[in-house]
Amino acid sequence: MDLTCTACSGQWPPADHRIADCGTSVAYLFEDQFFPGWTVLVLKRHTTELFQLSSDERSRLIEEVSAIAKALTEAFHSVKINYELLGNQLPHIHWHLIPRLVDDPSPRDPVWT
Repeated sequence: MDLTCTACSGQWPPADHRIADCGTSVAYLFEDQFFPGWTVLVLKRHTTELFQLSSDERSRLIEEVSAIAKALTEAFHSVKINYELLGNQLPHIHWHLIPRLVDDPSPRDPVWT
């Protein structure tokens, strides 16, 4: 744990946005819901790169990402899920899963411009 990390210290994401404990990660509803269902999946332990995970932990994390993506697709009837794993502003592994819907105002554009 790195207490200088906002994810580790509990400063972000907001605790009241928690959706599910997935095992190696926790799912939160993202505060900006311009894209309905936008979810953030945050790794429980502090690390910054996928290659720093064991192959077993990496596999479990990808299974959790897939399970959340499937749940979002079923709940929001999305036509596509965007997956974002950047870490530039918050160097802690966390995935943004963004359902893209039929009536999406810019279906071919990235969510960040």
